[in-house]
Amino acid sequence: MASVKLERWKLVLTDWITANISFMLFNVLRYFESPSYSSSFESAISYIFSTKLCIEQLIAPFILVGLYWLSGFYNNPFGKSRFNELLNTGITSAIATVLLHLALLTNDQFDDIISNLLEFGLIFIIFFFFTFIGRLIVINIQIKHFKNRDWKETAVIVGNSKKAHYFAEKMLESKAVIGYSIEGFFKIPGEKDSNYDAMDIDELADFCKERNIDQIILAPEKSKENNVLKLVYRLFPIGIPIKLSPDLINFMTSSIKLKDIYGFPLVDLTHSSISEAEKNIKRSIDVVVSFITLIVLSPLFAVLALWVKSDSKGPVFYRQERIGLKERPFQIIKFRTMGTDAENDGPQLSSDNDPRVTKSGKIMRKYRLDELPQFWNVLKGEMSLVGPRPERKFFINQIIKRAPYYTLLYQTRPGITSWGMVKYGYASKIDEMVERSKYDLLYISNMSVLVDFKIMLYTVLTILEGKGK
Repeated sequence: MASVKLERWKLVLTDWITANISFMLFNVLRYFESPSYSSSFESAISYIFSTKLCIEQLIAPFILVGLYWLSGFYNNPFGKSRFNELLNTGITSAIATVLLHLALLTNDQFDDIISNLLEFGLIFIIFFFFTFIGRLIVINIQIKHFKNRDWKETAVIVGNSKKAHYFAEKMLESKAVIGYSIEGFFKIPGEKDSNYDAMDIDELADFCKERNIDQIILAPEKSKENNVLKLVYRLFPIGIPIKLSPDLINFMTSSIKLKDIYGFPLVDLTHSSISEAEKNIKRSIDVVVSFITLIVLSPLFAVLALWVKSDSKGPVFYRQERIGLKERPFQIIKFRTMGTDAENDGPQLSSDNDPRVTKSGKIMRKYRLDELPQFWNVLKGEMSLVGPRPERKFFINQIIKRAPYYTLLYQTRPGITSWGMVKYGYASKIDEMVERSKYDLLYISNMSVLVDFKIMLYTVLTILEGKGK
């Protein structure tokens, strides 16, 4: 199949070209519609090539492409619905029109409302028409390649039963726009195999990397939800979309969605319910807030660092491996709140009145000041402001045995705060961690920027009231 990066850049370049054309026509409209411009320049040519306008023409298209990125248009370059992109283009064009009015046309208003509305409408039509036409050309070319079977989704089937091979046959026979190329079958441990040859599941990660596989399709003989989730947990680190047939799992109990528009109907287990636009907005908020926080609170960081250093021997910061998005490990960073020998006997959860906690640590934990360095993890993209709390592999393995649905939390970045932390708080036992994870699963099913703001508000209130551990 075609390169995802190449197709994404085609969309970006097309939008940049149409943004240039649209902005040029917008400026021509400004000249002929606004008396202040037509009287200030000898001709439309002298106006268009004026220094001010040339600078605007250089900058504006990049700002517009940034707006289009924020809308989530470039996240997934394949399988786009023309109707959905019609709506997406309409919304972003309306926002672009409003921004242009606020930035460039505030002083160019007409005396009557009708003329202002007509100008607004004309600008909207210009940006909408050229942007959508450009996108439609690229999308139609993609659809043509898929229909002609020039492009196919490369896939592997995890499962080697008769049921798995029957499922693969149905996929290959499908009349869907997007065709598939089944590159291999992999055995599921403990499952009865068919007479067909299949590879060991331990070879899957290397195989996917070597063959540039687009998706992993689960086809277990038994469709018990717990079995499926355990498989997903094992396959998440590969970093490739994991899908299965809708009739194999009660996906109404989780946040997974039907993602394929033109392809064989499959449920994507690796993407959360949040829209692509909100996903980009959420990440943008993470970057801006964490960057500002690290700068503004740097004096407080210095004070806390001195406090930790003077209170007990050992480093100021405490680093520990946690498991994040797609089950990828990362080093979480906190202010140290315990002695350096706190886990000499192995991993332990903290509890109320924990003797391992230092004097400074008790106060910092109460107001969650020890969590502040995690804004660096957020800035790096390892965490988000809001998301399920990241845990250690040692405890995750125990949670998964009792609650296989915990696997679904790897669909999004872990957070500094979470719905589980707000509603349940810290956990000192595995049973409590399982209970708290139910709130995080609820968050995954209802993710949105608005929900994030609500959780952050509750977190601030919890900190001010000193309800941390």
